[in-house]
Amino acid sequence: MSYDIKRSISLYSYQDEYYDGILDLEGCLRETAKTGATGVELLAEQMIKRFPLPIEDEEFRAHWFEMLKKYGLTPSCYDAFLENRIYSNRTLSLGEQINMMKRDLRLAGLLGFPVIRTLVSTPMDVIEGSLEYAEKIGVKIGLEVHAPFSLNSGWADGYMEMINRTGTKYFGFIPDMGIFCKNVPDVLRDKARRMGAKEECLKIVDDAYAQRRERGFVKIKYDLDLGKANMEYRMANGMKEMMDAVEKAGGGPADKMYAGASFTYSWSDPQDIIDNIDYIFHTHAKFYNVHEDYVETAVAIPEVVEAYKKAGYKGFLSSEYEGGEHLRDVGVDSIEQCRRHQEALRRAIEG
Repeated sequence: MSYDIKRSISLYSYQDEYYDGILDLEGCLRETAKTGATGVELLAEQMIKRFPLPIEDEEFRAHWFEMLKKYGLTPSCYDAFLENRIYSNRTLSLGEQINMMKRDLRLAGLLGFPVIRTLVSTPMDVIEGSLEYAEKIGVKIGLEVHAPFSLNSGWADGYMEMINRTGTKYFGFIPDMGIFCKNVPDVLRDKARRMGAKEECLKIVDDAYAQRRERGFVKIKYDLDLGKANMEYRMANGMKEMMDAVEKAGGGPADKMYAGASFTYSWSDPQDIIDNIDYIFHTHAKFYNVHEDYVETAVAIPEVVEAYKKAGYKGFLSSEYEGGEHLRDVGVDSIEQCRRHQEALRRAIEG
């Protein structure tokens, strides 16, 4: 089946350099283009000062499109955050939340983005209440499928029911490649070591992860209470037994941190991509550490990209670097990591 897989970078990847003043918005775009990526994913609330006011300004938008043209970039995805608890004494009403979603759809459209990313915490009735507007302005809503969530699961079935019931073509999924982790990222393991973790405890956690992957992760269920659903998911996947083993081995705070964090990664069968390709609008190509040989240490890039190729995917794989959070005590180089990751994606796509 023919495919048209394009490469993008989420500017989230450059957050450390942006925060430290090494890069500004244009600098992030420049570094994106240097990698050979042709798409850009934007977190407007992070990268545009005084958000959302500048987006309403024609002069700002003209400059935005001038920069895109200068660096040969195409808008791939606009990352939206439904902040439904902006008041200390109440959650936003359904109508207020829908209006916020509509605002983000409109802002995305003004900046040329064809799809917005919304988080798994976005209530389904907010999404459904925004579909008519999304279709009106021609911007799709993509729900991020982030670990521990997964496609081909009871959680995803609830959204598929809504898609089938409404017949919408403006709501689908944005898989995050953190759901395709073969193992716990090495940068987290090294961080735990620097914090004083014991090799025996690290092995207990790594072995437990390998066992979960081998027998198949018990998938998370759909529940409006995400905290409850997440804890049930962890317990169903052996968290208590693993934590007990770490405790018995004399594990300290660093060991327990590593053990708990191991549940923020998961493994899904890449076949899930093929089964759901008609509903996939964009992809977060999450990564944690790419070595000099262009091998990612946790995410199964070749296997996942091959699934996209078999499915005939026509869209972006957008690098999303998340290893930096484990390296801030020793130094982060997001620019080099994104360069390596884009080369790893290129090899997998063209190989």
